This record gives sequence, structure tokens and C-alpha cells, in this order.
Amino acid sequence: MAMRNRFRGRFGSDAELANRPDHALVGVVRIPELQQSPARAIGRRVLWACLALFFTSVVVWLDREGYRDAQNSELSYLDSLYYSAVTLSTTGYGDITPISPFARFINIIIITPLRVLFLIVLIGTTLEVLTERSRQALKIQRWRNTVRNHTVVIGYGTKGRTAVDAMRGDGIKPSEIVVVDSDPTVLESAASNGLVTVRGDATKSDVLRLAGVAHASSIVVATSRDDTAVLATLTAREINPRAKIVASIRESENTHLMRQSGANSVVVSSETAGRLLGIATMTPSVVEVIEDLLTPDAGYAIAEREVDPTETGGSPAHTRDIVLGVVRNGVLHRVDDSEVEQIEVGDRLLYVRKSPGDD
Repeated sequence: MAMRNRFRGRFGSDAELANRPDHALVGVVRIPELQQSPARAIGRRVLWACLALFFTSVVVWLDREGYRDAQNSELSYLDSLYYSAVTLSTTGYGDITPISPFARFINIIIITPLRVLFLIVLIGTTLEVLTERSRQALKIQRWRNTVRNHTVVIGYGTKGRTAVDAMRGDGIKPSEIVVVDSDPTVLESAASNGLVTVRGDATKSDVLRLAGVAHASSIVVATSRDDTAVLATLTAREINPRAKIVASIRESENTHLMRQSGANSVVVSSETAGRLLGIATMTPSVVEVIEDLLTPDAGYAIAEREVDPTETGGSPAHTRDIVLGVVRNGVLHRVDDSEVEQIEVGDRLLYVRKSPGDD
């Protein structure tokens, strides 16, 4: 809490985003749109226009006794269709007019609103512009009421995008990932990939609450600065004490700060890249294997699974998979650790599996 108070002066007070009405969040939260072809969109509008025209012609024909044409004769259905077409698309030519009070009443309460609807449908682009905020507000409202057990990715730079690609390769749906960033350009890229986005400073609690951090199962901190990562982690942990937080930093000297802030796992990006560079000078094939293991789309990947009942009591080295470690009571043990010579109920195995893309 003391660290958070020190940073408040720098980042400013929270904007109370979580308490704003849904319509005020349009532009801050973005729910991906389902893409459709222009021909299909135009076809739908034409269909609605035709339905409105048909409905109007039936209403006029059923009340044909209340209308007269220029020859003072009764209307046929073709006359009713003609009257409906010119009335909905223009103000009419006056050659067919409603003469009875009931026909005029129907014109007021049915045909006039249909004329407005008909013109709006034909000018669909204008309608989309006018209703975009309302539609987004409704989608934001539904999303906020239903989002649970999702993953929040803070920062959508190179690290954030790669983390999202890895999660999607492991089968996580795009709708279960929320990206938080302050850069509209990268958020546009995230939205184009089907991800829900929240624009704002991830060091502020209201921005993270808006992203549903309180109900998230996992949080990935992939910011470009270590101090930002520390404060974002501290804020996220304050909101959600149970979520699994994985954070990336540049310098190893900040690892203890990340863990004190509440990160479960810390990845030092600069040192990890340096080790791979060093290994590649002597054994480049090892780097290829490591990259293969870290890419879930093809080849092999590192995964974690529950222990099969038939494996209980046996050695981790004698399972059907290549086991790298055993997770017991939340602690990872290497496969040659004497504490995990025998597999127990409740253990989880860290193993090498074949990627789904190669099945």
C-alpha cells in the first residue's frame, strides 16, 4: 500500500471508469465486431426494405375501400403496391389518396413510420453511424455482466502479442482474452484479431476493474517498462488476490520487486534472450528445439496435466509422457528431486506433448 501511495502522485487519481454508465465507455472498451461482406450487408437492407414495402401494400389493400385513385375506382393489389412504393420512397404523386378517416389514421400511425424506416434502411451507412454507440453500449453491458475466468493481458507490444498467440495456440478462445493498453494503434490490431480491448493506463485500478481483473483467472503483465510492470502487478494483485499473475521484466534486479508486488511467475526477457544467444553460438539446434517447445501450434510443446489414477505410486520417469517436473502443493519439483520419487494424488505433471496442429 505504501508503494501504491508513492506512485499516486505520478499517475494521478483513478477516473472511476468502473462506475460510468455503459454508453460512456464506448471508445474505452471495444467488443470485436463480426465481419460480413458488403454484398451481404446490402442484401439484408434490401430485404428489410422489401418486407416493409410488402407489409405496407397489404395494409393499404385490406383498407382499399378508404382509398380512391384519379379515376375514382377501387384499388387493386397492384394499385396498393404502387401506392406503397411511391409513398415510402417519396411523398407520393397524389394520384391515389386516402379519403376515409380510418385510411388517413392508418397513414399516420403505420405508413408514415414505415416511410421513415424504409428510408433509413436504404441509407444503411447513416443508420450504422447513428446506432454504433448504442450497439456498442449494449454489447459492453452484456460483456461486463458475463465476463468471468478470463485472461487479462496488460500491454500489447511484441511480448503481449506473442503471449496472446501462445495462449490461442493452446486453445484459449479470443473472447476469453482482454487486452489493456493506452495505445489506440495496438488496440486496433488486437481488436482485429477478435480480442476485447480496454484503453487506459493499466496502473490505475479503475482501468483494471473495467477489464474484469476482479473476475480474471490469469493476468499477463507485458509492459515495456519495469516500473510500470511493478505498479500494474501491485494494482492487479490488490484487486484480485487469487488470480495467477505472470509478469515480464527487462532487468533481473527487479525480480524481487515483482514477486513482492504479487507476481506468481517472473520472466526476465533480456536475460532469457541473452542465454539463447549464447547457446546459439555453440549449439544452434538447441535453440530450435526450445523455440519448438515454446510454440504450441506445431511440433512439440510444454504442457501441464493432472495425474492419471494409474500413475499414482509410480515414478515420474516411468509415465507415458516425457515428464520435466512435478507440481506438488503449488511448488514445482524437478523430475529427479527425491521429494517426488513417487507420484501422489493431487500432483500435476509438467510434460512434453505433441502439439494439436500435428495431430
